[in-house]
Amino acid sequence: MSTLTAAAPVAPADGAKPAPSMKRVAGASLAGTTLEFYDHFIYGSAAALVFPKLFFAQASPLTATLLSLASYGVAFVARPFGAALFGHFGDKLGRKWVLVVTLMMMGLSTFAIGLLPTAASVGLLAPLLLVVLRIAQGLALGGEWGGAALMVNEFDPSGKRRGFYGSLVQIAAPIGLLLANGMFAGVTWWLDEAAFLEWGWRIPFLSSALLIAVGLYIRMGLTESPLFEKMEKEEKQGHAPLMEVLRHHKKAVGLALGSRIGSDIAFYVFTLFLLVYLPQQLHLPKSIGLQAVLVGAIAQIIGIPLFGHLSDKFGRRPILLGGALAGMVWAFVFFMLVNTGSTPLILLAAFVAMFIVAAMFSPLASYIPEMFPTKVRCTGSSIGFQLAGIFGGAPAPLIAVPLVAAFGSSLPVSIYLAATLALIVFCVLKAPETAHKNLDQ
Repeated sequence: MSTLTAAAPVAPADGAKPAPSMKRVAGASLAGTTLEFYDHFIYGSAAALVFPKLFFAQASPLTATLLSLASYGVAFVARPFGAALFGHFGDKLGRKWVLVVTLMMMGLSTFAIGLLPTAASVGLLAPLLLVVLRIAQGLALGGEWGGAALMVNEFDPSGKRRGFYGSLVQIAAPIGLLLANGMFAGVTWWLDEAAFLEWGWRIPFLSSALLIAVGLYIRMGLTESPLFEKMEKEEKQGHAPLMEVLRHHKKAVGLALGSRIGSDIAFYVFTLFLLVYLPQQLHLPKSIGLQAVLVGAIAQIIGIPLFGHLSDKFGRRPILLGGALAGMVWAFVFFMLVNTGSTPLILLAAFVAMFIVAAMFSPLASYIPEMFPTKVRCTGSSIGFQLAGIFGGAPAPLIAVPLVAAFGSSLPVSIYLAATLALIVFCVLKAPETAHKNLDQ
């Protein structure tokens, strides 16, 4: 079978639409997934900064913060359901279909959040509508990752640069985080607190409409994955991807899940939790937390393509193991630096922390899809990747905040994070190396 490489795209059959270059496929996946993560993270910033006052003001300050973070976490519970739903259709109808539908779903949900009335206007209906739209965001993001990761992997089935191109899907998360927090930083700088709470917080959500329109335009120009098209021609009988994954690929799902949980927790402890910890425990300005998040995002933007390249050269497992072991040490050093209250040391702690997270995060867009055959790859890899959110990203802030409140110290959070990173070590050692696997076989 002819394959597509970065240097030479496949010549199309007579009458067929020309296949895009590998760079164009990667660019389209990166652009769309960045916009989805922007939508995802502006909610996280708002949940830490303004939603406790606007949607949960009837509760005490601590309870309001926990309720707001819980509303943020429901998306992680929804993401595996989105992975199963859109993974099924991705394996039945195609990867491109998933990319278009999930982008539209995310964009409409985010725009609607920007139009919501607050609790002061409609009472309990406001947080209820907020949670419903957050669930819709989670469903969309749950399906998005699998479609984007598979497009770049299946256009390079031989695997020579699959780790690098897969890392471009992963780099969408810090770019989206950078855009989201940059938007909030800009709005909070431009407006005073009263104006920001009254209407300014809506600007990042409403601006999503323009960004999503650009993403849809880019994605509509893609062709379908060549491996999916080949599978469609050869696979005459119908199949149920979800049932097949549950029957025959449970071990792969489990290894994918365990390989991701720790990095997911590290990501949110080093970013979202910091927005709560700095003002509430150290009584520092919120702006320092936003600066730290931005610095961490820059570290990931640098680290993710680097570690993606290294995973092609040395394998996925050494990069994941190195990141997990370094993260176990930095879980303690991070809070030692943060607790000094020194802005330069806080920024240094955030930069190094997220550079380490990049090593654990970058190879996953290739490592996880490589565990599954073509006809269930979208379902299996999506579920394995997104299921980790229920045990990782969703409860992480809800565990970390009460731990600090109960013990008056960040040490329990460091122990919690280090223990979850040890799970990565265990699962990666149990998994085979997949860097040079041919996905067409």
